[in-house]
Amino acid sequence: MMLPIRPLRPDDCQQLVAVYHEAVISQAGNLYSPSQIEAWSQQASRNDDFRSSLRRGHGLVSCANDDDTIIEAFALLDPSDRLALLYCRGRSSRQGRASALLGALEQHARSQGVGRLRTEASQLSRPLLERRGWVVDGEETVLLGGVSFLRWRMGKDLP
Repeated sequence: MMLPIRPLRPDDCQQLVAVYHEAVISQAGNLYSPSQIEAWSQQASRNDDFRSSLRRGHGLVSCANDDDTIIEAFALLDPSDRLALLYCRGRSSRQGRASALLGALEQHARSQGVGRLRTEASQLSRPLLERRGWVVDGEETVLLGGVSFLRWRMGKDLP
């Protein structure tokens, strides 16, 4: 089954904040502490960088099968060589949406002359990225909302 993917639109912003929040709340429970989940889940609504990145970057959304206004997952390149965001509602996870979005973004990056993509991966996204050929370049600790998080700098060559 082909899941509908379309370019991100300016009027998608509020729905993307909701997808981001729901993705963290519904899927991070066994990987992160309650304080980490609280801090992370609020980033999209509290951080102006989220909206700025959506306006600047190249984003794609995966929609419900019958309605292109209901967003189930989204991904964003910002800048063109960096996977900045990849989030999927819990109810729509494990359906191939994130893989389809990644494939489409990789194809777009190649068409723009990008030879290697980079990202900072969470415990949630690292396994998916590794299955898709990404490799860990390093480990780092960052603060989100005053709470410490371990994440991985990852990259993927685009032949």
